[in-house]
Amino acid sequence: MTSAAQNYSLEEMDRQSLIHPATSIADHLKNGPTIISGGSGVRVKDRHGRELIDCGAGLWCVNIGYGRAELGEAAAQAMRDLGYYHTFGSHSNEPIIRLADRVLSLFREKAGAGHLSKMFFGTSGSDANDTNFKLVRYYNNLLGRPQKKKVISRLGSYHGLTYAAGSLTGLAAFHKAFDLPIEGVLHTSCPHFYRFAESGEDEEAFTARMVGDLEALIAREGAETIAAFIAEPIMGTGGVFLPPKGYFDRVQELLAEHDILFIADEVITGFGRTGAWFATGLFDLKPDIVTLAKGITSAYFPLSASVISEKIWEVLRDASPEMGPLMHGFTYSGHPVGGAVGLANLDIMEREGLIENSAAMGAYLRTQLAERLGDNPFVGDVRGAGLMVAVEFVADKQSRRFFDPQTQPHRIVARKALEEGVQLRALPYGEINSFSPPLCITRSEIDEVVERFAHGLERSMPELRQLAR
Repeated sequence: MTSAAQNYSLEEMDRQSLIHPATSIADHLKNGPTIISGGSGVRVKDRHGRELIDCGAGLWCVNIGYGRAELGEAAAQAMRDLGYYHTFGSHSNEPIIRLADRVLSLFREKAGAGHLSKMFFGTSGSDANDTNFKLVRYYNNLLGRPQKKKVISRLGSYHGLTYAAGSLTGLAAFHKAFDLPIEGVLHTSCPHFYRFAESGEDEEAFTARMVGDLEALIAREGAETIAAFIAEPIMGTGGVFLPPKGYFDRVQELLAEHDILFIADEVITGFGRTGAWFATGLFDLKPDIVTLAKGITSAYFPLSASVISEKIWEVLRDASPEMGPLMHGFTYSGHPVGGAVGLANLDIMEREGLIENSAAMGAYLRTQLAERLGDNPFVGDVRGAGLMVAVEFVADKQSRRFFDPQTQPHRIVARKALEEGVQLRALPYGEINSFSPPLCITRSEIDEVVERFAHGLERSMPELRQLAR
């Protein structure tokens, strides 16, 4: 515990007062925090005045950019009008009603997903996926299928860190010493063609093998025991893994054959990140449930949503007279301030054409990275969709030999890039740096990002050469 009289620095107060997510405690106590004090557009500033281009948009989430006063004004007005009221027991409020209607309209008009019917609100992608985990069990219990409870996820996936969502996440680092995953969560193969394709295997054959792995898992467990399959349309935190050719078409056919629900986790891919409003539309998906968060408010207010299909809604509705109230919800479900901020956020995205900008600037970023880094012996792949882009490193490009995972060369590059003034992510499932700047980024800012990143990579080369041996 600290006091003002001791006159500790903010850095020291942080060390003594906070536990940081996904942070090495030992490193943090040694090196202290980076304290961000302000931001505008694609740039943030630490409290010592150093300016950084944020190529992470926070955690894939500040889609409209920093410093947008309109969202603060919308929040202030909502606080003046009401501040808070719950949505339990049939209570509601105008902002959250209008936000639900607007998001469902966007799915219908922009993603061809008119089958999506209702929205349940929470505060994070993690709690939304815990909601989904409960809903698919509730749904099958209502249908008299109590044995149909298991959920299949994929290795390399990220679905959050609460108890069920953390289990669905397919990254071992998030399970270690937490007794995860829980019983009833299964993981199938990671469909990342660049890394996991076998010698001589083309993309169609790789897709067939990945779908075959899923089919074999369903057969082993018994389709009558499996409730749902959850997938990010593009696997984000794992490494910006795009689906291989034909993957989701074949997966959806398999799920339909076995009456297994499909949950599309669009926490990252939703609201323009991929250059489309939703990856549901980009990949012609027909999910039974969609998970939303992050871009729904550009992270200016903690808000998430589970969007359910008419098929699920009808089962819940028809069972209601016998079952009574749906006994699930959170204090902050349907928060009016979150609704107001979400509406203002969508106004900006539509008015400023940020979805279209994401598509155009994402293509430009990928082209510039490929041209500038194409001759680097350790840059194996540059890929992405919209402003969801990755650079994957290899120890030997010709043989596609990967670095020893313990060496973590991408973290070296990320540190050097940070010294050049670019903040980006070093991802946990492979040697990959991701680029996901705010959707308002310009061509000149992308040029600046690529130049700074290239300098950081060049400064990393002596260490990478050592690690590649």
